[in-house]
Amino acid sequence: MNVLIIEDEARSARELVQLIAAADASMRVIAILESVEQGVTWLTANPHPDLIFSDIQLTDGSSFDIFQRVPITCPIVFCTAFDDYLMDAFETNAISYLLKPVTKEKVGGALQKLRLLRGGDMEHGQTGVQSLLKQLKQPYKSTILVNVREKIIPVVARDIAYFYMEHSVVEVCTLQQQKYFTTGSMDELEKTMDPELFFRANRQYLIGRAAIANAERSFSRKLTVKLTVPTAEVVVVSKAKASEFLHWLA
Repeated sequence: MNVLIIEDEARSARELVQLIAAADASMRVIAILESVEQGVTWLTANPHPDLIFSDIQLTDGSSFDIFQRVPITCPIVFCTAFDDYLMDAFETNAISYLLKPVTKEKVGGALQKLRLLRGGDMEHGQTGVQSLLKQLKQPYKSTILVNVREKIIPVVARDIAYFYMEHSVVEVCTLQQQKYFTTGSMDELEKTMDPELFFRANRQYLIGRAAIANAERSFSRKLTVKLTVPTAEVVVVSKAKASEFLHWLA
C-alpha cells in the first residue's frame, strides 16, 4: 500500500516513517512533502496514494488548503499537536486524528480502522469516529471558584444566572441572586462554560439559559434580554448576533 506523508518537521517525518513500517511492513512511503504548495503540486502531477498521513499546520498554511484545492479520494490520517481542528478534519476524508506524540499503537489503530472500513464495516468505523470525538471534546466547567473574603468556594455552573464584567472585574450572579467575584477574563469564561447553557450577549454579559425570562426586539433590530434576576445594565444582543441568540435559545 502506497503512503504519502505531509509533514514540515523533518524529525517528525522520519519518526512517522519508522512507526508506519513498524506497524505494517507492507506500507511503502512514496513521498514526504513539507508544504501546501508541494502538496498541491505533487498530488496534481502524480497518481494519488492509498493513504495519506498529514500534519495540519505547515510552513505556508494548513494542509486543509491542499485538500480544498485538489480533490482527494484516498483516506487521510491527521497527525497534529492540537485538537482544535478535529471537526474540520472529519469534513475531509479523515479516518483518524492522532494527537502528537504519535506512537506505534496510535498508527496501528489508524491502520486497523482503515482495514475495517475497506472491509465494509462502515458502522464500526463511524463508532470509532464518534468515540474519538467524545474523547477529545473539551470538558466544560461544572463549577466556578469564587472568592468570599479569605475563602474560595465552588458555585455550580447551572445555578449561575450571568457573568458581568465591569472595570476588568467579573461578577458572578446566581439564580438565587447571590453575587460573587471570580478571577479570569470574560473571554476565558466563554471558552470554559458550556455553550448549551451560556451565551455571550455582549462584551459585558455572559448569560445563563436558565435565567432568561424573555427577549424583545427593538427598532434597530437589536434584542433586549430580560433575566429573572436584576442586572446592573440592560442586557442587549446586537443585530449581528440576534439570529444566533434566537437559534441558541430555541
